[in-house]
Amino acid sequence: MSTTRQRWLDEGLAVLAVEGEAGLRIDRIASRLGLTKGSFFHHFEGAPGYREALLDEYERQTLDALADAIEARRGGDTRSTLAWLTELATSQSETIRRPGLDLAVRAWAAADPVARATQARIDAAVIDALQAAWRPAVESDGAARIAALVPYLVSLGAAMTVPPIAPDELRRVYELLLEAVPGDAASR
Repeated sequence: MSTTRQRWLDEGLAVLAVEGEAGLRIDRIASRLGLTKGSFFHHFEGAPGYREALLDEYERQTLDALADAIEARRGGDTRSTLAWLTELATSQSETIRRPGLDLAVRAWAAADPVARATQARIDAAVIDALQAAWRPAVESDGAARIAALVPYLVSLGAAMTVPPIAPDELRRVYELLLEAVPGDAASR
């Protein structure tokens, strides 16, 4: 069963995904949840504390989803791992990619230093994870980083395009990129 605090966070993330940071009005979220503002203040130290807790929750969910996805493919070769991540990133269900929420947090990060720091940690962690996935297939850490940047930058560009690139079209782009994945360096 979800705690009331978690309900506040889940609803805040849902509002953020649709309305952006400006939609994070406590009275409206309380109404949507059928809760009082007193409940809000029981769990959070005002709007700034709530916004920080939302960013923490977004970061936790994002990084946990990525870690779970990679762990599910641990031991596979580079191509199969990247194909698996492609499948998750382009599925209709929101697994490791949540376009509306991701875009809203990036927009928020443009003007807010706490959101910017959160987004910077997420970007670094995702790039590091992709770099680790690429490392067996290339000769150096530097080459793995550059290879990791390609799908990540494609993902960001697809999310920023108005309207966002459809999952099936994005899948075809990633499949084109998968054709460039060499065999693992250890097997060469």
